[in-house]
Amino acid sequence: MTQHIGIVACSAEGAALCYRTIAAEGDAVVGRHAHPEMTLHTFPLSRYMAGIEAGDWAAVAELMLSSAGKLAAAGADFAICPDNTIHQAFDLVAPRSPIPWLHIAEVVAAEARRRGFRRLAVTGTRYLMEGPVYPSRLSAAGIEHRLPDPEERERIHRIIFDELVYGRTTGPSCDTFVRVIERMKGEGCDAVVLGCTEIPLLIDDSVSPLPTLDSTRLLARATLRRAVGGPAPGETSP
Repeated sequence: MTQHIGIVACSAEGAALCYRTIAAEGDAVVGRHAHPEMTLHTFPLSRYMAGIEAGDWAAVAELMLSSAGKLAAAGADFAICPDNTIHQAFDLVAPRSPIPWLHIAEVVAAEARRRGFRRLAVTGTRYLMEGPVYPSRLSAAGIEHRLPDPEERERIHRIIFDELVYGRTTGPSCDTFVRVIERMKGEGCDAVVLGCTEIPLLIDDSVSPLPTLDSTRLLARATLRRAVGGPAPGETSP
């Protein structure tokens, strides 16, 4: 028996990619045409953005907890959130949640440690890049990190919110990411965190100057392992 996965979605494209990855790769884990049971709940992104833009992480946490409650009522055994930015509210969520969660940054940090990376370039929304989600988890894993410079952060942020959350990808935006990653490679970074769940729509190992840590697919794979009773990093208990 596999466990029932609850997906607390925020932005549609990242959640859809995570869901599709679990479904597609479940075949190899569970059996032909099979994957664990999944239930997804999301509020409109606009409701999350109201809290994020105001710096009101308690309001963000309430949305996440409301989704978790609905998922628990639907029978979910544990929850994931395929959105890096709103993990800034995670520590307000986990102690009150009716079901345990996996933490996306802890999943990424565990993979970086497994692969022997020592200094990561972190990309994502401005809120994510300038927030505590990755610094705290990477530091705990003994891994350094670097951020794009302020102008680069703003360009990346605009690409995410003007293009990627709508599922749009363009050559110039890909070129922007490649240039930023190439520059950070020169700063001694040995891998790059795709720390917005939509970035893998645009960047992967075929174009990136550094090895990528795809937070969306790493979370999906950790979720599959958890659902079949295997070890999964970053789990919290309710």
